[in-house]
Amino acid sequence: MHPKTVIIVGGPTASGKTAAAIRLAQHFRTEIISADSRQCFQEMNIGVARPSAAELAAVPHHFIASHSIQEKITAATFEGYALQKAETLFRDNDVVVMVGGTGLYIQAFCDGFDAIPEVPEAIQLEVRKAYATHGLEWLQAEVARLDPSFFVNGETQNPQRLMRALEVFLATGNSILNFRKGEKTQRNFQVVKLALDLPRPMLHQRINQRVDAMMESGLEAEVRSLSPYQHLNALQTVGYRELFAYFDNHISLVEAVEKIKSNTRQYAKRQLTWFRKDAAFHWFLPEDLERMVQFATAAINKMAANP
Repeated sequence: MHPKTVIIVGGPTASGKTAAAIRLAQHFRTEIISADSRQCFQEMNIGVARPSAAELAAVPHHFIASHSIQEKITAATFEGYALQKAETLFRDNDVVVMVGGTGLYIQAFCDGFDAIPEVPEAIQLEVRKAYATHGLEWLQAEVARLDPSFFVNGETQNPQRLMRALEVFLATGNSILNFRKGEKTQRNFQVVKLALDLPRPMLHQRINQRVDAMMESGLEAEVRSLSPYQHLNALQTVGYRELFAYFDNHISLVEAVEKIKSNTRQYAKRQLTWFRKDAAFHWFLPEDLERMVQFATAAINKMAANP
C-alpha cells in the first residue's frame, strides 16, 4: 500500500510550475491544490497569471478564484483550507499535487504555522496607507526602528512581510519573531518537494514577455476596475500597485509597465532564495517534465518500501 503523498511543485514566477503540476496530476490521476496567495482571489485574474480555462479544465484545481479580495487570507487560512482539501482528496487518491510560489503557504501546509495574535483592522489600514504614501524605504526604516531583530533576519525587500511585522509590533508591542516557535507539526502524509528554475537571463525574458502579454490581455482595465479597493491587502501586490500609481498620475504607463517587470524579477529572486533555503527541494528545468514524473514515482515507491 502506498503512503498518502503530496507532491509539491515550487519555484519562481514564470518558471513553468503550472505545466509541471498538470503533467504530474495527469500522471497520478489526481487533483491540484494551488499555493498562491493571489490566484485565490476571484477578482484578480490577468495580473496574477491565473491558469487558463484550458489548464483549469485539464485537471481540477483548488484554491483558485475561491475567495474574495474582501476576505482576509493568511498562511494560517491556507493551512486549514489545504489540509482539509487534501484529506478529502486522499479518500480517492494516494497522491495530491500542490503548486505555487508562495513559500510561506507551502511551509505552513507542510510544517504547521505558529499562532500570531489577531491585528486590529484599524492598525492594518494605518500601516497600508502609510506604506502607500511613503513607500518601501519608509517601511524598512520603521521596521528597523521598532523590530530590529526581525529586520536583520527578515525579507527586507518584501513589503508584505515588512508590513506584517510592523502590524504585529504595533498591535502587541512584541516582535513577530517572539510568536514563532519553529516547531514542526507532524503530518499524516508524506511530501515530495520538486522545484523549477532556469538560467537567469531566460527567466527574466519569460517574465518580461509575460508582463507584455498581460498588458495585451487587458491588465490595465482589470486593475482600473479594482481601483476602489486598492487599500485592501490583496491588492498590495506586483502588477496592481504600479498601475494604481499610474492612475494617480505619479508615473507614466511606460514607467508602470517597466516597474512591473522589474518588481516581478525582484519577486522571483526572493522566491528562489526562499525555496533554496529548503534542502528537501529537488530542482529541475521546465522542460524536464518526464524526469520530474520519474523522480516523484521513484520517491513514492521508496517511501512505500521503507514506511
